[in-house]
Amino acid sequence: MLCTALRVVTRDLALPEQTSAGQAPVGGQGVDAALEAFGLTGSSTRTRTVVFLVTGDLSQPVHSGFEHVAVRTAESTVLALVLAHAALNGGGKDVALVLAAPDGPGPVRAHRVTLRAVARGDRPAPGTGPSHGPVADSARLLLWSGRRAGDETRTRARLRSVVDRMTDDMFRALPAVVSCGQGAGLVRAAAVCSLEDPAAALDTARAVAAGTPRPVALLFPGQGSQHTAMACGLYSHEPVFTEAVDTVLDLMGDEGAAIRADWLTPNGPLIDIDDVRRAQPLLFAVDYALGKLVMSWGIRPTALLGHSAGELVAATFAGVVSLEDAVTMMRERVRHALSVPAGGMLAVAASAAHLRPYLVGEVAIAAVNATLQTMLAGPAAQLSAVEQRLRADGHTVVAVPATSPFHSPAMAPAADAVEREYTRIGLRSPRLALYSGYTGELMSDRDALSPRFWARQITDTVYFRPALDQLLAAEDMLLVEAGPRQTLTAFARRHPAVRSGASTVVPMLPARPGSPAADRRALLGTVARLWTEGHELDAAALSRLWSDGEDRAALLSPLEPGHR
Repeated sequence: MLCTALRVVTRDLALPEQTSAGQAPVGGQGVDAALEAFGLTGSSTRTRTVVFLVTGDLSQPVHSGFEHVAVRTAESTVLALVLAHAALNGGGKDVALVLAAPDGPGPVRAHRVTLRAVARGDRPAPGTGPSHGPVADSARLLLWSGRRAGDETRTRARLRSVVDRMTDDMFRALPAVVSCGQGAGLVRAAAVCSLEDPAAALDTARAVAAGTPRPVALLFPGQGSQHTAMACGLYSHEPVFTEAVDTVLDLMGDEGAAIRADWLTPNGPLIDIDDVRRAQPLLFAVDYALGKLVMSWGIRPTALLGHSAGELVAATFAGVVSLEDAVTMMRERVRHALSVPAGGMLAVAASAAHLRPYLVGEVAIAAVNATLQTMLAGPAAQLSAVEQRLRADGHTVVAVPATSPFHSPAMAPAADAVEREYTRIGLRSPRLALYSGYTGELMSDRDALSPRFWARQITDTVYFRPALDQLLAAEDMLLVEAGPRQTLTAFARRHPAVRSGASTVVPMLPARPGSPAADRRALLGTVARLWTEGHELDAAALSRLWSDGEDRAALLSPLEPGHR
């Protein structure tokens, strides 16, 4: 029988100590515990169950310790899952259990292992509840390493031989991220493989000698980076991201529910995504959720930098304000911004000094993003007149998606009202290095504790480039943009420290709107970059990618019509 759908479950499992002399890496007692954990206690069920132990020592005989359960070994999780799929396809087995040590292949003697259960498509996986639906992605991330270059080459060759034997169904049965090889060595490589040609990515993946990894700084974009359905491909498929978004939106009550509905039904929203009532709440939720996600992988940022509204997200992670209070602050900004007449923002390929002669009325320098990338903001009619003059003089001008004149004097009445509201907010000194786009340097305790400082952010200029200068002057960094559209990534790539390779920048989402699968593929690319940089990643957290937030189960069904 052909397995056209598999249900895969990943869990961490505590196994008993293996102390009996001559016993295999995981003996009968351990396998028995694994079966019991998934309710496979009947003898008839056990006869239709096969257990694969992921171990680098294939020469050691395996003694299951009890009858009627087939126990086999495999040298990698990838190979074990391929063999498991083949066993299920053959019709002789209903369930396959794959056990591996948390740090990858090797003798499985530790108390804790990672357990994957794979079941035939005509029966539910053991120990699982209902799934949230199929994720028919055609991308998987393979991570491998070696102590030396030769080790990495041999692991890649073994992996290549396994991939060559894969059918489409086998490929789809793999988890989103698969670690291969003996633990986390110094020579590392990663490949985001496609269903169509998984071997191609393996062949072109570059091995990197990972030394001491550069520390991570998180960048959070603000209004102007939003787009329809941004990050929707992660919602309901990535449990940490989903929980964080829901936490933020639930703090907004009924309005949060309306925002979620507009976000998830982009073809018929009640309020357009560029309206401040949608742009800022959703950007806050998405930025915050991406920050929580990268931290769930075991990454601890040493610095934070937000652009415009993104500075409030950065302040939340720095401990300046609680999440609940940060959401309140953001909502007050939005509420009072609605009292200001409509306006907008422009991005101009010129320096701030060059643009000053064009400023009239309440049109102002809104942001200094790069040497030759400056934003202007102001009331609609005045801004339109300035735009016409700039275009007539040959300047490159792009309208920024915004309906309010943020970072211009036109927002002063709203800033005054917001300041009164912020006096009730509990503000604290930053616990992490927090670079402010409003001062262009490390945020001082005085500014962090000032309601006026936070309120004036809707009228004051954003000095993103000077703040980035200060951040990258302190230390070579791995910058991770936790937000949509790669706006800050583009700014950072123009910086001399990034152009020279001393620092680098990695986006977590695609540069432009795309499919939900594109969101997930971009995220796999972020994991790959952190891995090859040398960061130690939480294997258990990565195993939950594209899984059910409750029972970590995901139904892997055939690809949608029109796909291979």
